[in-house]
Formats: sequence, structure tokens, C-alpha cells
Amino acid sequence: MNATSTTSSASESISIGEIDASCRVPLFTLFVSAAVWLVVASVFGLLASLKFHSPNFLSDCACLTYGRVHPAATNVLIYGFAMQAGLGVALWIIARLGETRVAQPWLIAAGAKLWNFGLLIGIIGILAGDSTGFENLEIPRYGVVFLFLGYLLIAFLSLVTFHNRKERALGPSQWFLLAALFWFPWIYFTANYLLLSHTPIRGVTQPIVAWWYSGNLNLVWFGLVGLAVIFYFIQKLMNRPLYSRHIALLTFWTIILFASWSGIPGSAPVPAWIPSISTVATILTVVTVLSVMVNVRGTCARGCSQTESSASGKFIAFGTMAFVVAWLMNVLGAVPGVSSVTNLTWYGVGQWQLNVFGFFGMAMFGAIYHIVPQVTGIEWPSTKSVRIHYWLAAVGIILIVLPLAIGGIIQGFNWANPKMSNVDVAKNALHFLRASTTGELFIMVGNLMLLGNLIGLAVRYCKVHFVPVCKEAIAEVKPAEAKI
Repeated sequence: MNATSTTSSASESISIGEIDASCRVPLFTLFVSAAVWLVVASVFGLLASLKFHSPNFLSDCACLTYGRVHPAATNVLIYGFAMQAGLGVALWIIARLGETRVAQPWLIAAGAKLWNFGLLIGIIGILAGDSTGFENLEIPRYGVVFLFLGYLLIAFLSLVTFHNRKERALGPSQWFLLAALFWFPWIYFTANYLLLSHTPIRGVTQPIVAWWYSGNLNLVWFGLVGLAVIFYFIQKLMNRPLYSRHIALLTFWTIILFASWSGIPGSAPVPAWIPSISTVATILTVVTVLSVMVNVRGTCARGCSQTESSASGKFIAFGTMAFVVAWLMNVLGAVPGVSSVTNLTWYGVGQWQLNVFGFFGMAMFGAIYHIVPQVTGIEWPSTKSVRIHYWLAAVGIILIVLPLAIGGIIQGFNWANPKMSNVDVAKNALHFLRASTTGELFIMVGNLMLLGNLIGLAVRYCKVHFVPVCKEAIAEVKPAEAKI
């Protein structure tokens, strides 16, 4: 009986190669789409930044004014790059940890195409002046429908993959990813229904819902997926289990309970108890940061430098440090004495950039650079460009975040100075914006390298797998034609 069960379980076991092969089509669709949109976001972001130095730049073209280019850049970065990269990495981790093949990979790829179609018509709508006006929710309703359907298809089949897993025990990364898969459709549908339906809510509740959505997206969803990736790869790079599952569970629940209440500024023109609760919840997310620091430090022990031995490890290490700094900046900016200075300044923009691109984006880059060679069986065409991309991205993020954070604090003090006019405050901020524009340029070049590497790898894959098959088919056809 034991021998029979052993033989049965052995025959049912799935190799890593089979798992990676099942991921190939959806991951390539998601990652290549994410890289393309990332370059588009960089171009829009650079255009928006240049307009602070030269307001007349492309001013004759209505679709390229700052009020349209900036929300287009933000939405492309979030929904074009971050969401697709996060879903792709999550799918691979779920399949790998569950020791199972991806369910219906071609349907997942179809869901990704639906998502990209919705994003495309949504961005065209924003550039045409059809934006909704709500931050991070500017995509019009006709684009939202396709986005939502595409996400539901990808998430549902990811959950089916999770259900089919052979390894039933769950790890911390799976807790985080499972929660994230449910979290986004809930907040996205709720916010769009309340703000953009035929009978939207009115008055002061509109900005409250918009702030609630942005806080949940930027902290909860990005936090859950980004930390799931960091925890998975730190264990993999160190070749040891996570230091404490209990501390990881604390991290999980503090994100769910505290980060989901944050996002409403203390100066918001709403009933005082709402920003007060949001402020307390934001400050309590310091527990999340401390728990992550303890777990990462405990897992690495004295070998933290080992995580940077590989190119992907460098991105993961940078993303981990960026998470700590970004969330501490968020906590600091919520403290009443500090928020009176930093609120409505460039400080908040710098913190957002560090969280979305420095923490989440860098973690996704590290994961992509590790995963793609695994699922294709082909190494990157240029390993040197991977290292260059890291340094360009790291320097670019520093050149964006540091000047904006410092400039935002100075801007807040200048606004409090009755002797300074708003024009003088804006002129003083230009010095810091010039540095951030340079950072945007660095990041755009790095993003082009990622896209170029993906295209080069795709060409290599076609040469290895498709060209020989085509040659064999042609060789078989020619003798048949000769006989005729």
C-alpha cells in the first residue's frame, strides 16, 4: 500500500521546468506589456517635469498640456507597469510555491490583453480631455470596464492555480498575494461605483472615497505584493527560511488594519474625526516597518551582502531599503507638527515616487530579471545592461526623491513665511525640480534597457524554438513538391 502511494505521488509530481513552461505565455504577455508601458510612463513623466522649467513647451498641443500628461504618466505607471508586473510575478510565485502548473495560461494572456486594451483607450481618453478628475482614477468609465474584466480573468485563474496546488502548506508570500488578489477588485469597483456611476455620491464624501482608494492602492496593494516578492526572494537568495512567520503575520495584519485607513491628510476639509483616525492609523504603520526590518535582518543575519551577489538581488535589496524609507516618510508626514509643513508640497510627491517606483518597481525589476530566464530557458542577451539598469534606476530614484523631499520641506516653511509670495515660493522650488528632471531622464534610459533586453530575449527565443521548426517544415515541403 505504501509503495503504491509512493509511486502514485511520484507520478503526480510536477517538475520545475513544467511549472515554468506553463507560466511562459502569460508572463511574457504581462512583462513585455509592463515594460512597454513603463517606457511610455517615463516619456510622459519627463514631459510633465520639463513643463515646470519651460511652460510653453508643447503648449500648442492640448493633449500634451500638464493637466493631461501628468495624470497619463501616473496612470500608465500604476496600471500599465506596476499592476501587470505585480500580477505576473504573483502568478509565478503562486505556481512555484504551490508546485503546480498555471491554470489556462492562454486565458490569462487574453485577460492581460483585455487589461491593456482598457488601459490604451483610457489613456487616449485622458489625453483627449476626458479624465474623471480623481487622482489615480482618471481613466474614464469605458476604459474601466475592460480593466476590470481583464483583472477578474487574471485573478480568477490565479486563484484556480492556487487551489490546484500540490503543496498545501502556505507560506507568508502566499498570504500576502492571496489577500492582494481580492483587495484590488474590491477597492477599484467600490471607488468607481461610488464616484463614476450614473448616481455618484455627492459633496464631501467624494474626496474621502478618492483618498481612501489611493491610500489602499499605494500602501495596501503595493505593500502586500511588494513584500510578498521581497520575502520570497530573500529566502531564495539566502537559501534559508524566513526568520519568523509570526512576525510576518504581524506585518500582514498591520498592513490590512492600519494602512487601509491611511491616506486622508490632516488638513482635509472634512469632519475632524476622519483625518484624525487616518493620522493615527498612518502612524501605527511604523509597526509594519519595524516588523519587516526585524524579519529581513533576522533572515539575512550577518550575510545581508549575499543578497546583492546577483543582479536581481541588488534590485530586491534596494526595494527593501526603499520600502523602509518610504513608509517612514509617510509616517513622518502624518505627524501633526510635521504635516503642517509638508502637506501639499513636493514632499508627498517624493514619498509617492519612492514607494511606487523605489520600493515596488525595483522589487519587480529584480523579480523579472530572475524569472524570465527561468521560464524561457534563455539567459539575458546583455547581462551588463542589467547592471547598468540597476545603477541608472537607483541614481534616478535618489535624484527624484531626495530633492523633492528637501525641496518640499523648504517649500512648506516658505509658504508659512508672510514675506514670501507664492511666485517666490514656486521659483525657489525650481532648483529642486531641475534635479528631479535629471532623475526622470536616468530612469527613462534604464527602462529602455529593460525593454531592449526583453525584446532581445524574445528574438533569441524565436531563433532557438521557432526557426528550426520552420526550416524543418520547409525542408519537408520541398521534396514533396519535387515529387509532384
